Amino acid sequence: MEDGKQAQALPAVGRTPQDWLAANAGAPAAAREAVALLEALERRALEEALPRLAPGFTMVFPGPARFTDLQAMVEGAKRRYRRVAKLVEDVDAFERDGDWVVYVRGTLYGENLHGVPFEGIRFIDRFESRGGRFTRQDVWNDLAESGVLSRRD
Repeated sequence: MEDGKQAQALPAVGRTPQDWLAANAGAPAAAREAVALLEALERRALEEALPRLAPGFTMVFPGPARFTDLQAMVEGAKRRYRRVAKLVEDVDAFERDGDWVVYVRGTLYGENLHGVPFEGIRFIDRFESRGGRFTRQDVWNDLAESGVLSRRD
């Protein structure tokens, strides 16, 4: 902020997972399944997410927090924010030795535990898929580094 000017928020870039799916009907199945999984998890529709997961599925979050149970992941999130959602900017998928790797990149928005809204927080989710079911999800984001989780203004 120079000369007393306030920084302006950048406009939101990307699409909701649902909008991304509608606009990318021809994307590889693994890419569509990864975004559909994110959309189901965002809605906390765990019963829709479970069939997409292979036995032993593991989610690794910054920290590192490791989950093998979706309900435990949801409970852990309740200690970090009231709600969070994603805007998808890009999805890359490639096949490797018969398995698929999918990267989903974009920004997070939501509300922290103090009721303060946030947006524009970078994320990347990396998925591994075998036999049409996800075996692993690695999550990287700037939530902690941005300071939005502790803001009270």
